[in-house]
Amino acid sequence: MIKETEVCGIRTLVAPGNGPLVAGLVFRVGCADEPLSRRGLTHLIEHLALHRHGLIEHDANAATGITTTHFYTSGSEQAVVTYLTSVCDSLRDLPLERIATEKTILRTEQAGRPHDNLLVWRYGAVGFGAAGYPEWGLEAITDEDVRDWAATRFTRENAVLWISGEVPEGLNLTLPSGSPHPLPEITSALPATPAYFAEGGGKISFSAVTERSARASLFAMVLERALFRALRTEDGNSYTIAAAYVPRDGSHATITAMADALPEKQDAVLGGLIDVLAAFQAGRFDADELETVRDKASTSLDRPEAARAVLFTEAIDILYGRTRYTLDEFRAELAAVTVEDLGEVAGQLMDTLLLQVPRGSRADWAGFAEAPMFSDKAVVGEQYPSLQNGDFVLVLGHDGVSVTSPHGVLTVKYRECVLMQCWPDGARRLVGPDGISISIEPTLYDIPEQAITRLDGKIADELMVRQPARAADRIPQRPAPAAPPPVMKVKTPLKAKLVLALVALFCPVLALVATAALVTSDNVGHALLHFALPAWGAFAAGAAAIRLAKGLGYLGGTKSDT
Repeated sequence: MIKETEVCGIRTLVAPGNGPLVAGLVFRVGCADEPLSRRGLTHLIEHLALHRHGLIEHDANAATGITTTHFYTSGSEQAVVTYLTSVCDSLRDLPLERIATEKTILRTEQAGRPHDNLLVWRYGAVGFGAAGYPEWGLEAITDEDVRDWAATRFTRENAVLWISGEVPEGLNLTLPSGSPHPLPEITSALPATPAYFAEGGGKISFSAVTERSARASLFAMVLERALFRALRTEDGNSYTIAAAYVPRDGSHATITAMADALPEKQDAVLGGLIDVLAAFQAGRFDADELETVRDKASTSLDRPEAARAVLFTEAIDILYGRTRYTLDEFRAELAAVTVEDLGEVAGQLMDTLLLQVPRGSRADWAGFAEAPMFSDKAVVGEQYPSLQNGDFVLVLGHDGVSVTSPHGVLTVKYRECVLMQCWPDGARRLVGPDGISISIEPTLYDIPEQAITRLDGKIADELMVRQPARAADRIPQRPAPAAPPPVMKVKTPLKAKLVLALVALFCPVLALVATAALVTSDNVGHALLHFALPAWGAFAAGAAAIRLAKGLGYLGGTKSDT
């Protein structure tokens, strides 16, 4: 039986527990609450709050999620009291001198964690979509940002404490007063669903938004078993198959699934996954399969850790403003789920499904709309053709930036921009609320420095994130200038050389003889007409022929292939 009370002005849920004392402090703030230009702020505060506690000798940790931040611990009463009290003390007075160090730690942690493409393609670059991006805002976070975020988000009214066991003595959770924060607005970057996009490789995955219910959680379990059987047991084309049901807010949940695949098996895995979804949409469920997963779910509720999971879930529901459900009510819901219920959830899933396929693959053949990759139109402004590919043109306009290409147009309007990353070498990356991103590399476009300066003036200061200088090998190299056209050496045949040489020798001799004849002739007119003029004409023609032969490359010269 869960009892609701209050500890140190914080709403608290308490339930009897076996074994060591377990407790958690949940705040209604997560990655989805951060603007993209400050992405990483909540995670940074979580790290700072744990610093003074030092090495933890008992089971304790913290996690920053999409909509919540959770500090949790288990152990003796003294250990739990010390940990939670230390967390609250730190949140009131964070060690700001540690910010630079913790940023470095977060960058290292982030390096091995890919961002969530499904969140970005579904929601764009704001709200839940911002949670799908790397922590790009770390460089811009200031001491004032940290103080303000902690003072307004990590407050008594925006937190719930849960305890499995008795409330320990000496618990002193002093937090500032504030206001509860609603969930981020639900946005969409998808004009139609079901939809798909092609990105990455090595796996096929999808997400869908369904009702939040016991029958939807059972559906996810049935889905995972069906995918495992079809893609691994029967076809042998996939190794790792997983499906999950996760509450998104008070009334909706997200169902995700993935299956890995070798490059040569990707089409087969995609086809097998879609076959499973089509069978579910047609209502083809096995009643025995439903009973199997129902029994598994019901049995899991009897485990000791289940009570703690229920406490955590109910704490989140209080923060979400959702009506709490007792464990008995949830058991009753599980028992009432029918095959027809699974069919209704399948319909919800297919209506909202977003599928990620490997780059180069398609899913329109299965009735999926291609998620929009491009903007509707380009801005008007100064044009800078790409030095790599002249078909790509960067446009810097008065109201936005575009890149045009034969494939489509990308546009980010200045007034809608949610982030602009700035590098010392002049590179820029602008991100729009729909997730459209434009990268500007001065080495790939002949952009004058003053054009970059004008661009910077169009973006609000709080949206600009100054990046550290990039290593030389991370900066794209300017394409080498086009090489001059190749030339072709042509060997002059020996006979042609001999003929031309004789012509060159004969014509001057003939001209000299003609001149002598002209001088000694008694009849100058007769000699000029019949001998001298033709001879000098032959000389001129021979000289011209030699020049022409050289120009054409037949006397050891060159000839361009153009």
